[in-house]
Amino acid sequence: MPNITIRPATPADIALILRLIRALAEYEREPQSVETTEAMLRDGLFGRGVGNGDRGPSAECVVGEVDGVPRGFAVFFHNYSTWKGRSGLYLEDLFVEPEARGVGLGKALLVHLAGIAVARGCGRFEWTVLDWNTPAIEFYTGLGAKAMEEWTIYRVGGEALGTLAGR
Repeated sequence: MPNITIRPATPADIALILRLIRALAEYEREPQSVETTEAMLRDGLFGRGVGNGDRGPSAECVVGEVDGVPRGFAVFFHNYSTWKGRSGLYLEDLFVEPEARGVGLGKALLVHLAGIAVARGCGRFEWTVLDWNTPAIEFYTGLGAKAMEEWTIYRVGGEALGTLAGR
């Protein structure tokens, strides 16, 4: 049985994190969509933040290792529920390299984040998954996650964001 560990990412992990982000984008069939750089990750995860008014890191990251070798990661941040009156934990990305799947690393990452959410008094832990990603959907439902099928995500980005902002 492999030894699985989850640890907080450090600035020394920036190149690893970017490599895993690119691998995730490849898996999700959108490799061309990755715009982030090592400098942006450094600011976003360990510095002044990116796009949050210099309030500090925009998100947090943990690295999952199998037998001491980094094989996956999770990036998360806090959101706020007006209905619950407290923060939630939002999982932005979770990725385990294909050759490390099936040994429990993905579950260990989610268990670790659930523990953070409980320890910080969060009212919920949530994330999105692509509708075609059947292996992930089955994995998440097997852990007790429920699809929020009555909700539709809307996004404004790029030029449309500037237009909406009146710029």
